[in-house]
Amino acid sequence: MTAIPMTAAAPRRRSPQPFTVAHFRAWARELELDTGQPWVVEPFFEAFLEDYFAGIPECWLLVPEGNAKTTSLAGLGVYLLEFRPRPSIPWAASSRDQAEIGYRQAEGLVLGSPRLKAFLKCQEGYRRIKNELGGRLQVFAADDGTGDGIIPSDCFIDELHRHKNLKLYRTWSGKLQKRGGQLATISTSGEPGTEFEQTRERIRQQTPTIERRPGYVHARSARIALHEYAVPEDGDVEDMATVKLANPFSGITVENLAEKFDTPTMTMTHWRRMVCNLPTRDEHAAIQEAEWHDAATTDEIPEGESVWLGLDVAFKWDTTAMVPLWMPDPPKRLLGPATILVPPRDGSSLEVDEIKRSVVVIHQRNPIHTVVMDISRAEDLAQWISDLGITIIDRAQTNSLAVEDYERFMSALRNGWLQHSGDAGLTRHALNAVARVLPFGDARFDRVSQTRQGGNQELRVIDALTAAAMVNAAASAPVEESGEVLSAWE
Repeated sequence: MTAIPMTAAAPRRRSPQPFTVAHFRAWARELELDTGQPWVVEPFFEAFLEDYFAGIPECWLLVPEGNAKTTSLAGLGVYLLEFRPRPSIPWAASSRDQAEIGYRQAEGLVLGSPRLKAFLKCQEGYRRIKNELGGRLQVFAADDGTGDGIIPSDCFIDELHRHKNLKLYRTWSGKLQKRGGQLATISTSGEPGTEFEQTRERIRQQTPTIERRPGYVHARSARIALHEYAVPEDGDVEDMATVKLANPFSGITVENLAEKFDTPTMTMTHWRRMVCNLPTRDEHAAIQEAEWHDAATTDEIPEGESVWLGLDVAFKWDTTAMVPLWMPDPPKRLLGPATILVPPRDGSSLEVDEIKRSVVVIHQRNPIHTVVMDISRAEDLAQWISDLGITIIDRAQTNSLAVEDYERFMSALRNGWLQHSGDAGLTRHALNAVARVLPFGDARFDRVSQTRQGGNQELRVIDALTAAAMVNAAASAPVEESGEVLSAWE
């Protein structure tokens, strides 16, 4: 193995072939953390390095907060600056603050070593570290829009679950072959249904598992490797010994986990997601997963039975959604599968004929006696539905009626009166919704973001829930309280 120079004299840098964990461990012994303590590389990071140094193009390390993953990644970056020939290492953090943390960790390792300072130059204003041969490590916020135009030897992506989407990841992954580069990703868990969590699940399902033990999964293929530390899905998140299995850093103990759990400011959402590394919905979510799944049933609306239909219409960006409701034995009611029509989202509109065809399909299976919709969005469509002999209830999407929709829906759900058939589309829309509190303290269903462009559109759609909440409110209340009945179009 190539000896590592330990003096401040002009270094003779060379690339060990191949990189090894033993070499990295020996190199790291000379470095100090910003606390002044020697840097001891953790065994869980060494396991990650085994795959990275083996040349796996894409390597993921998923571990809870506080496990020194950013510091470890910074150390890998500095190591590559010394031993990778002409390295080009972009490091994308989730935000400017996280970019600052990443840069500071790498800078601290350099400035704490007289030998490294002799040939590595820290450029604080650029969050960049350069070596004397022109190689560089540069940390920036992912939303800076600087992801294109690189030919990387290595790419680092920090806290991928906080990125708006995986566009940057895909861009960088596509550039690896230019130099035979590699991509290292570190993160904690995200929210269910996000692109990050969907990708995480695909890696687990499609990549051969090499090792699985309580709190840890190691999966690897020729293309991608995953090291995941998390409480098992059926594990007790309040058992500190179980939680410790998901926190491999030696500085985390059962005792300080218990102390952290008992902190007055700790919430179960934060604990599950950031300490147990379990995908967890935001604490502002309107409908919790448990209560939604408790309302699921294998029952279906019998073919031929008359139904109500909730209809939420959109043409340009949001989806058009329709949800049938069967109410055979009040107050019991059952929501059927949602029909969700996605517009082109290219500037053109969803064809009205497509909406009409979907209404006809539902009507042929289950005769629709009443449609609940906001006719201000689609007067011609409402006229066409009325011509079929279907009663229309005009239910405007004002705050007052949206509050009533929310209250009636949540009451029915929690009292066990309202069930659903487990439809995936309706479930996704229902679990996407947040409860927006209005000035007088009441609440309504709302989107997690009002921005239609630049974010994860699949995470913000709630239109099927809107349709379901409207039709539930109308069906469970006297007609005069739920909206204006238009039995014949005028």
